[in-house]
Amino acid sequence: MHMASSYHFSLLLFSLLFLSPCLAQTSFRPKALLLPVQKDPSTLQYITQLNQRTPLVPVHLTLDLGGQFLWVDCDQGYFSSTTYRPSRCGSASCSLPGSTFCTTERYSAARPGSNNNTCGLFPNNPVISTSTGGDLGSDVVSVQSTDGKNPGRVVSVPQLLFVCGPTFLLEGLASGVKGMAGLGRTKVSLPAQFSAAFSFPRKFAVCLSSSTRSNGVIFFGNGPYMLLPNIDASASLIYTPLIVNPVSTAGASFKGDASSDYFIGVKSIKIGGKTVPNINSSLLSIHQGNGGTKISTVNPYTVLETSIYKAVTEFFIKELSGVPRVAAVAPFGLCFNSKNIGPTRVGPAVPSIDLVLQSESVFWSIYGANSMVQVSDEVLCLGFVDGGLNPRTSIVIGGYQIEDNLLQFDLGASRLGFSASLLFRRTTCANFNFTSNA
Repeated sequence: MHMASSYHFSLLLFSLLFLSPCLAQTSFRPKALLLPVQKDPSTLQYITQLNQRTPLVPVHLTLDLGGQFLWVDCDQGYFSSTTYRPSRCGSASCSLPGSTFCTTERYSAARPGSNNNTCGLFPNNPVISTSTGGDLGSDVVSVQSTDGKNPGRVVSVPQLLFVCGPTFLLEGLASGVKGMAGLGRTKVSLPAQFSAAFSFPRKFAVCLSSSTRSNGVIFFGNGPYMLLPNIDASASLIYTPLIVNPVSTAGASFKGDASSDYFIGVKSIKIGGKTVPNINSSLLSIHQGNGGTKISTVNPYTVLETSIYKAVTEFFIKELSGVPRVAAVAPFGLCFNSKNIGPTRVGPAVPSIDLVLQSESVFWSIYGANSMVQVSDEVLCLGFVDGGLNPRTSIVIGGYQIEDNLLQFDLGASRLGFSASLLFRRTTCANFNFTSNA
């Protein structure tokens, strides 16, 4: 109960912080923008907030790292915005996302999400694996600028493209959420539109907090990305190529669309520095859209194809021999008595799990803070789940595994920079100073 009330209080604080009336003058060019991110305690979704429409309304959104665009429920409460513009069939704004879908006749009164001669896209809710048709339109959005250390003045994007979805598509999303913020690899995702609006580099960085009581942050644009006590999380990143999956992995898409998800090339997995045997390496590469490794903020935990899951859990048990196992607690399949596992600066003292990337010397290390989930006083579970046989993607790195790690998506160079656990540097993603200097 206490957790829920402090969560709602901080949402209120959010709304006050981000509804500043002094919209930026056009002469001010921000170097970067930022959005706060909060972990919802009941759904484990990561929630952010944009201010949209005229008059401005705070809109809470579930973060979808691989999502194609911003979509918002327009069925309820979107009737009054004076700056909403539908995207007409054949217009430049329709060709940008490659829409070939046009609504020619509507029998209800024109309003956001219900206009004649409007092009459409397919808003997708990956939490419930559901897509539907929705109208493309644009409206004003205001967002906080940043110098990388503090929030700066609020700036506005007068015509940010987004898709109107129906209310039923909100099913499974956190309480109070009105849509999803897509950060994916498209021309109309939030990072793409923000960098186009302000001519800054096509980069953004995600830093998710492991706490449900303090905010993480997304930066749009270049670093520095400063965290207290004066640590630039963009310094000393490790880089790996971002891989384009040529086949869309969205719930619905147009023929020929590439995936908007962010894929990286995991070549093998090590536990405690030793290579896990019996992993079918063909599952690790992408064949006709299937297989490979992607990063997701919608999956709360990393999901492994069954044979990979089996190989990893069996090897983990071997490397952690001597620690008694206990009955599994869903959704996890492997749990231990936590009384037998000591603490370290980077979480419970268990062998690290390394995702080996383009060469043996480049790997993403997952330490106890990101591999073990405390499900009760005496039970720690390995925070990986079995994704079944023949999933679309063999490895989906989930939210828990990227908390308190800074990930920089550099679309210009098509590479991912990752920091490894910030706990090593005695800081966390909750340490951005949201107190404005302005």
